[in-house]
Amino acid sequence: MFSRYKKPGPQTAQPKGSSAPLSAVAPQAAASPRAATPASAPVHRKPLSPAAVAAAPAGDKERKRKERMSEIKVALHKRLLENLNLAALENAPEKELRAEIAAISSEALAEMTVALNASDRQALNQELYDEVMGLGPLEPLLKDETVNDILVNGPQQIFVERAGKLELTDITFKDERHLLRIIDKIVSAVGRRVDESNPYVDARLADGSRFNAMVPPIAVDGSLVSIRKFKKDKLGIDDLVRFGAFTEEMAAYLQAAVSTRLNVIVSGGTGSGKTTTLNALSSFIDNSERILTIEDTAELQLQQIHVGRMESRPPNVEGKGAVTQRDCLRNALRMRPDRIIVGETRGEEVIDMLQAMNTGHDGSMTTIHANSARDGISRLENMVSMAGIEMPIKAMRSQIASAVNLIVQASRLQDGSRRMTSITEITGMEGDVISMQEIFRYERLGLAPDGKIIGRFTATGVRSHYSDRFRQWGYDLPASIYEPVQD
Repeated sequence: MFSRYKKPGPQTAQPKGSSAPLSAVAPQAAASPRAATPASAPVHRKPLSPAAVAAAPAGDKERKRKERMSEIKVALHKRLLENLNLAALENAPEKELRAEIAAISSEALAEMTVALNASDRQALNQELYDEVMGLGPLEPLLKDETVNDILVNGPQQIFVERAGKLELTDITFKDERHLLRIIDKIVSAVGRRVDESNPYVDARLADGSRFNAMVPPIAVDGSLVSIRKFKKDKLGIDDLVRFGAFTEEMAAYLQAAVSTRLNVIVSGGTGSGKTTTLNALSSFIDNSERILTIEDTAELQLQQIHVGRMESRPPNVEGKGAVTQRDCLRNALRMRPDRIIVGETRGEEVIDMLQAMNTGHDGSMTTIHANSARDGISRLENMVSMAGIEMPIKAMRSQIASAVNLIVQASRLQDGSRRMTSITEITGMEGDVISMQEIFRYERLGLAPDGKIIGRFTATGVRSHYSDRFRQWGYDLPASIYEPVQD
């Protein structure tokens, strides 16, 4: 744990915290034919360079080889479905299953008079295993530790995000039917369904990754899939400081803020690192406290001893049985929590969250979608209004001002890097307006030739509104951390 300015004391040791059968799906919709080019319209093509001409035969040969391998895999997959007892696969040892797949594959290849080298045969057997027991073409991407997000735009286009940048892969599905079968495999494993009458679905993969899919006719050009991969190794404060997400001085301030039980909101856009930041901040919570977490999809990885985790539940296929975050939050208030952490506040649960922060559950934390600290306050006001609670705007803002102490703004910059761009304190009310003061910020200075953003973190020169509170709790931060960087 980061502890540069923490008062000395003993550290408490902290303990470290099926695939469903393949289902039949609707056949692929027929693709619309391309419009023919009129004969009278001349087509001007740029001549190929000598290097491109030399590479063309090799590229064409590789394309034909991939097409042939795809045909062989489809034929072998059909053979596997005919010969394997799918119902018994769940309990079968992996080594035994791989051997069985290899045997069936060898027999089928011999009958097809197809000769493959050892490398192609091994790759083919791995792909067949992924089709039967995993998620087909997506399986290698799920195993790739450098991939953060997997984004499927129809069967022929799969993007991934690495280091904050999107890139197109050469992995594809055979067709829309193949993609729909994998989607159905995922959602049926968690007791849900997706079809024309229910064309979108949220789910969680076995490894904790967040899954969302939308299928035709809502998805016009083929099914859309988004997978936010679950990080098994969570990043701590020291890791984020080392990666340049914020500075040691900012970390020392946040340690004091969390340890002295300020209510914290982490604000940011999609993919800006809100959950990662929330995870890191939670490391400053003492082991003696009882923490309850509430999420739509369980992603938080708290390492404290006393943690109770709750996850909301959507309605079943009959439209019944839904358990919302608000239901979980209301129940959590009856379970004697010291702190409540809500993975993301985006609806009517904001009322109960603010009330919890105002009624003895100080030190609670949550995340919201907003582009700045001031926008975050406006977002809270909008959520209160959408919850159907009618109260004067001044009363609403007064409740927010008394509940929220700190807003931490996380951002993903254009070069893919993630930074804590602002730490802002809520200091009270001035008339009808919530008063705020920024303590730290990230200043952009320019752009390097390689596209990397040049910037720096700096204090604003404003002393913390909670300095006396920090000192009373034993966190006497030096005045130097509030001094701005000198040019």
